[in-house]
Amino acid sequence: MEQQKKKLPIGIENFEVIRKEDFYYVDKTRLIAELLHNWGAVNLFTRPRRFEKTLNMSMLEHFFSPNGEKGIFHGLEISKETTLCQEYMGKYPVISVSFKGVDGRSYETAYQMAVQVMIEAAAKFYFLLDSEKLNAHDKGAYKELLDKHMDESVLSNSLKLLSGMLEKHFATKVILLVDEYDVPLAKAYGNGYYDPMLSLLRNLLGQALKTNNSLKFAVLTGCLRISKESVFTGLNNLKVLTISDERFDEYFGFTDKEVRKLLEYYDVADHYDTVKKWYDGYQFGIFL
Repeated sequence: MEQQKKKLPIGIENFEVIRKEDFYYVDKTRLIAELLHNWGAVNLFTRPRRFEKTLNMSMLEHFFSPNGEKGIFHGLEISKETTLCQEYMGKYPVISVSFKGVDGRSYETAYQMAVQVMIEAAAKFYFLLDSEKLNAHDKGAYKELLDKHMDESVLSNSLKLLSGMLEKHFATKVILLVDEYDVPLAKAYGNGYYDPMLSLLRNLLGQALKTNNSLKFAVLTGCLRISKESVFTGLNNLKVLTISDERFDEYFGFTDKEVRKLLEYYDVADHYDTVKKWYDGYQFGIFL
């Protein structure tokens, strides 16, 4: 009897779901080791859409978070790094936010969408209200992060504030993941409110990345490289890895070897040339 083939995870960006539901997964877990070995306090990856940015961010969250299930990494490349796994897996609180949905036609609408993103991020840590490590002032400030009417000063300080509370509770530094950081700016540019959105993101990310003593390290993704001078003013610890960088290039999108292996698995290796013609529109690295 022919063995059942794994399902293809079309449209699924949750690493845990892909692993638990036995979808076909192209192993990118060595990205974790590369990030830790080639240390950068703030790492920005810019890639086109459909290059597994969100899936990789989900993978990072599940690896580092104390709530992550270790079993979903069994048999993957990162599991061979036993010392690294013992030191880092499940050892750091993770704040994970995505600005993919902050795409309002007006600044007011986009602002409320950004507020909702922060409320959802803060709500994952509702146990902080019962934490013996936090005082009454801390818990009052945490409640402000759950308020849909939070003003711009609270929103701008929200990631830094939440980081500090998590450090107090867990007695360890925090990892920050920001997916699709540039979407609000792209939408703002197209709808005529670029300047106020730029100011908001500059304050929010500046507080979280530049003056945040509770930060272990951060990873950001986006499609566009927004100039360092506009969003990341004064941020000297930023490592930018664009589509022209050879470093980390194998962890976003599929390599030729991975495509061949996938086609062979599904018994369609004879369609390699057709697939290459359809999708081989990007080239990375140094061009001669």
